[in-house]
Amino acid sequence: MTRLPLLIDTDPGVDDALAILMAHAHTDVAALTVAAGNVGLKHTVRNARTLVDLVGAATPVFAGCPSPLVRAPEEDAAFVHGEDGFGDVGFPEPTHPAEAEHAALAIIRLTNERPGELTLVALGPLTNLALAVRLDPTLPRRMKRLVIMGGAVTGHGNTGKVPAEFNIGFDPEAAHVVFESFDMFDLVDWEATVRHAFPDAIYEGWVASGDKRAAFFHDVFGTARKFNAEHERTGFIAADALAMAVALDPGMVTRAETRHVAIELDGRLTRGATVVDWHNRLGGKANARIVLEVDQGRFGELIAGALGVG
Repeated sequence: MTRLPLLIDTDPGVDDALAILMAHAHTDVAALTVAAGNVGLKHTVRNARTLVDLVGAATPVFAGCPSPLVRAPEEDAAFVHGEDGFGDVGFPEPTHPAEAEHAALAIIRLTNERPGELTLVALGPLTNLALAVRLDPTLPRRMKRLVIMGGAVTGHGNTGKVPAEFNIGFDPEAAHVVFESFDMFDLVDWEATVRHAFPDAIYEGWVASGDKRAAFFHDVFGTARKFNAEHERTGFIAADALAMAVALDPGMVTRAETRHVAIELDGRLTRGATVVDWHNRLGGKANARIVLEVDQGRFGELIAGALGVG
């Protein structure tokens, strides 16, 4: 597995935390750019700083957009992740600082400094990336690869809008900008993450044999785990971790379909839905490689390594 440098746009969030631990365990992280999403920006930035402290890294953290581009958000995910996004455990104030530069400007600058090198892994709403693309439309040409965790490609979403997934539904206009601006990206949707859940016994084994990272994650995961159990989400669902795994190890993808994907912006019941032209009826150019299946063993190995399982 090649250690490719990553730029991570995120809204930590419990599942973001696992993905960020994976990235620091297995490759080089150029920066964390942070948006609101799972919880408000104050919390997501603090949580990113806490994670950098945990792994003892020097990864710069850049605060970005505190709200969607156009409309106020209809919901956040505090009822899943806790009011602070980290299970309301009550961690002390992190020592790692946030940078003064805005996240969107940092994305533009870093890709200018390292053209063709950086893979961007988008784990939250696409607000920062959309703003960066609007400020600099040449940005997609400097990105080595874009991996997005978002969408529900057959309409089995996880928000109050039946077909919508949270990251896309939080800021549909931003997703629209990004999906139309990049010629091709990898899309790891919510449905794929549900299909790739791990049995609880495997998760418990990782926690029991891991290091301080496993203990940390188990602490923050408590609220989300309880929510999942109460809502018939079986097993250990690691949404952002699956997108990170695909970024780290592209060869783990065993089945994918390349299609045109667009965002519904206006539907009364469907705003925020990812609309996949499965049969090329609309004639749009394919812009997304939709990840459908991965090697579950390789996925698990990446998680175990991030949790310090020897």
